[in-house]
Amino acid sequence: MNLDLAKVKEIIQGVRDRGREFLLETEGLQVLEALGIAAPTYRFVTGSAAAATLDLAPFPGDAVVLKVISPYIFHKTDVGGVKVVAKQRGSIVAAIKDMEKRFENQDVEGYTINEFVSYDNSLGNELLLGMRQTGDYGSVVTCGPGGIYAEFLANSMKPEGGAAILSADLTVPADVEPQVRKVATMRLVADVYRSQPPRIEIGVLTEVVNRFLDVAKALVPQWIAEFEINPLVVIGGRLLALDVLLKLGSGEESPKRDHPLCKLKSLLEPKTAAIIGASAKMNPGHIILNNMLRDGFPRDNLYVVKADLDTLEGCRCYPNIAALPGRVDLMIVAISASDVPGLLTEVLERRAAESIILIPGGLEEKQGTKELVFRMNKALAEARKSEWRGPLINGGNCLGIRSNPGRYDTLFIPAHKLPAPGGKVSKVALISQSGAFAVCRASKLDVINPKYIVSLGNQMDLTVGDYLEYLKDDPDIELFAVYVEGFKPLDGATFLRAAQEITRGGRTVILYRAGRTPAGAKASASHTASIAGDYAVTRQVCQAAGVILADTSDDFDQLVELFTFLKDKRVGGWHLGAVSNGGFECVAIADHHGRFTLPPFTDVTGCRLTEIFRASRIDGIVDVHNPIDLTPMATDVAYEQTIKAILGDDCVDVGVVGVIPLTGALSTVQAGEGHGEDLEKETSIVRRLIRLKNEIHKAWVAVVDGGPLYDVMAARLRAAWVPCFRTADRALKLFDTFCAERLRAASSKSTDGNVRSTIR
Repeated sequence: MNLDLAKVKEIIQGVRDRGREFLLETEGLQVLEALGIAAPTYRFVTGSAAAATLDLAPFPGDAVVLKVISPYIFHKTDVGGVKVVAKQRGSIVAAIKDMEKRFENQDVEGYTINEFVSYDNSLGNELLLGMRQTGDYGSVVTCGPGGIYAEFLANSMKPEGGAAILSADLTVPADVEPQVRKVATMRLVADVYRSQPPRIEIGVLTEVVNRFLDVAKALVPQWIAEFEINPLVVIGGRLLALDVLLKLGSGEESPKRDHPLCKLKSLLEPKTAAIIGASAKMNPGHIILNNMLRDGFPRDNLYVVKADLDTLEGCRCYPNIAALPGRVDLMIVAISASDVPGLLTEVLERRAAESIILIPGGLEEKQGTKELVFRMNKALAEARKSEWRGPLINGGNCLGIRSNPGRYDTLFIPAHKLPAPGGKVSKVALISQSGAFAVCRASKLDVINPKYIVSLGNQMDLTVGDYLEYLKDDPDIELFAVYVEGFKPLDGATFLRAAQEITRGGRTVILYRAGRTPAGAKASASHTASIAGDYAVTRQVCQAAGVILADTSDDFDQLVELFTFLKDKRVGGWHLGAVSNGGFECVAIADHHGRFTLPPFTDVTGCRLTEIFRASRIDGIVDVHNPIDLTPMATDVAYEQTIKAILGDDCVDVGVVGVIPLTGALSTVQAGEGHGEDLEKETSIVRRLIRLKNEIHKAWVAVVDGGPLYDVMAARLRAAWVPCFRTADRALKLFDTFCAERLRAASSKSTDGNVRSTIR
């Protein structure tokens, strides 16, 4: 049956004209009919008098269900607004009279007499299907367990199995069934369970979810804010809607953002730049000036707006914006927040810059700045209407940008606190709403030199989604590492569309989402908003788009390292080869291998390992099995040879190398008095692991489980781009994530040689 969306709009408009926010249940049933979703037979009566003449022939069975109909009573069962009675006119009239007395002081439209549906209400037979508008990602559809325990059941299950949450904009029919099958209750009714046949075909479930996705895409949020069927019961191999709730939408279309994103090239790769706020003393503006000169920005193309100086650090100074030699690609503003609106207005009037980085804090955060921000936004909106389109603005309240191609760095941290990165530029873009998070990552991930580090601050103009939308077309970026505390309205949808295109092309997006509130619309009358809360939506729609979600900032850091350090290494599958010199670590690997399997080694490898153990005189205490426990007796040489043998095995796809560094048989500490070890020697296990990283094409990670004394060892491995963890369980958890993503990316690239797009 085709969706009659015109009929749905007609019903909603009628309710809107009456000044109501919610549909009555009778109106909701009319909507279900227009959508081709089955519901029990019903009749509406205004009261007990009308019920006295009602024809009961259309109702099957011996009982009926009575319901009160009121725009202000949502959960009818809780207040005695639902009653099952015998299908006899006298019983019906008496029950309605009782309800009339119960609700005599409330606004009641009437009552419905409904077909009594007898069904098995065991787990899985009561489902929930809902849709709602989210502030970040637009409209989403939710399906999961229903009934009065809907929230309890969904929240008690594992996140991926409690309920499915699908983006209406990004989900296509082919993606629905895999998402539905992740839900435990859906599998319970649609799969063979303990030799029992399916209670309903999976196609019936996916069809109704697809129908809801079409409705959400067409009518949310302009016509519908929330729409929920609960319960949607499974009966006789079909679905029947027993209750419906619909909250009207705003009546307005979502605003469209129209930014001249092409100007991001001027922001990220400026040929000319001006700094406002640099003083003769070492203030933030002056630090930024020095950073840009250090990074090779041409001195002749770098201007300083400073009235009382002719030059600063060899750069020419100009008394004001009007005196600048022409429009600059980038203007960096590092002055007090109170002076920004006037300055921005002048920049807009003079068309003095194609892009601006606003450093000042306090805007939109402190009391009394609302008017200042309003003036800025108004001036910018006017500029957007011109043929020039105005500048793009990054900030305010940000540390700005470090751009390798642009040869500039506005992260005004003193050089002795945050040394300039060295080495080859990595194919990484770090995009962070927080400047503090960005510089902490730059410090902790010091061996990686991202192409761009962007801190956005308040996102008064440019947003996280804008940057991802622009940078997704940069072939020199393979990893997008993103930190977000809150998306601007619907910017999460922009982020998702760009992320999906990136991941379908075989590249990677890692997201750390902070500010994880437990639920979305707190004032909602439905279960849908509680089940599909803010972070639950983020988790599911981002994962569906191929985004990797980091649970913690530490996970974020180590995932960035994994994808950077191992970018050229091969992941052929889930067969893991593992070695350690600690029995407990071998047990930990066996306990936490997750999706990895620990296959037996081939006979060739077994013979090679036996030779290694015999030559090292440990054959009497070490057996050939996976994982291999080398014991603390294994030397640097034996370790290297064992690793080569394991990772050279045809049955092994990837590896984990655990090194308990406290053994005296390995060289794991720096040279010092009282011992002969030196981890910098070519013969040390550290140097051997570094060489193996370069020689072995399969992906593998190291584990150094020890105290602070062994931080130097771990740091030396990291500096050589050997992924290094401090515990085996953590290594396996994140290595699992890495391998899953690499296998997914390889699958995306191999699909007919083309990128599969699921963007509608």
